[in-house]
This record gives sequence, C-alpha cells and structure tokens, in this order.
Amino acid sequence: MANTTSAKKATRKIARRTQVNKARRTRMRGEVRKVEEAIASGDRAAAASALREAEPELMRAAQKGVIHKSSASRKVSRLAHRIAKIAQ
Repeated sequence: MANTTSAKKATRKIARRTQVNKARRTRMRGEVRKVEEAIASGDRAAAASALREAEPELMRAAQKGVIHKSSASRKVSRLAHRIAKIAQ
C-alpha cells in the first residue's frame, strides 16, 4: 500500500489512465473485429469501409501508447493485404 502522498496520487493517476487505456483498447479491438468479420463474409466493399474506420483508431491507440506504432502499422498492412486478396 502507498504510504506517501505522492505515491497515493500516483496510484490514483494510474487507475485513471488504466480506465482510459482500457476504453481505447476496447474501441480499437471492436473496429478491427468489424474488418475481420467483413473479410470473413467475403464482402470487399464492407471490409474496405471498415478498414477506413479502423485505421485511425489503430493509429490513435499507437499515438497514445496503448500499442506500439509498429504493431498498429503491421496490423493495418495485414488487414489491407487480406482485403486485397478478396478480389482475386
């Protein structure tokens, strides 16, 4: 348990940041899930529009430190590649 006032404040801040980050991560995962469901259904137009909504969410999460920038870029790239393969 925190003893000093600064340590108590730090635990309050950590709790607040955890809630914010959890909300961001959940929103990001939901957008990615929509893209993956559209890919699974084989609907290229729906998948492309879902990716346009998911990409800013992924990059925002990377910018805020929820995930690493490279992870976000890799995920966008892989989703885009999977959408491109639908037409073939």
